[in-house]
Amino acid sequence: MNRTLRSPLFRKLGRCLSALACGAALGLAAPALASPDEVVMYKDPNCGCCGKWAEHMRSAGFAVKEVASPRMDLVKQEAGVPEALGSCHTAKVGGYVVEGHVPAADVRRMLAEKPAIRGLSAPGMPLGSPGMEGPYPAERYDVVSFDAQGRSAVFSKH
Repeated sequence: MNRTLRSPLFRKLGRCLSALACGAALGLAAPALASPDEVVMYKDPNCGCCGKWAEHMRSAGFAVKEVASPRMDLVKQEAGVPEALGSCHTAKVGGYVVEGHVPAADVRRMLAEKPAIRGLSAPGMPLGSPGMEGPYPAERYDVVSFDAQGRSAVFSKH
């Protein structure tokens, strides 16, 4: 082997160049590795509209993990969802709870504004809401915010 290639200075230079190349490669890859906001959605294993809401959220850039649970009553209770604001599925994103067919734009707004609430709900299953689209006319509905004390307020109107 060539004596120059074995010198400590040459080996050190090679390690530095390797480190720079790796750093540059990671820097270029960083945006591709950044994941969208992750939503963990708990749903009844037999519900079809929940999967449609998950697809709505994915199309808006969220990563959605679907978790089937036969005990949605316990999921809602542990999440602190007031009974009057219940719907078919319960999701968690960014430290908040999202109950039911809340539009992705409302979830994005909540995550951007970071209000002092526990979460949002589209109570019941409003016709025409994300995941509840169909051949029937859409209903008008409110998305409601709720806090840890069970107080609620209209967050948006649809």
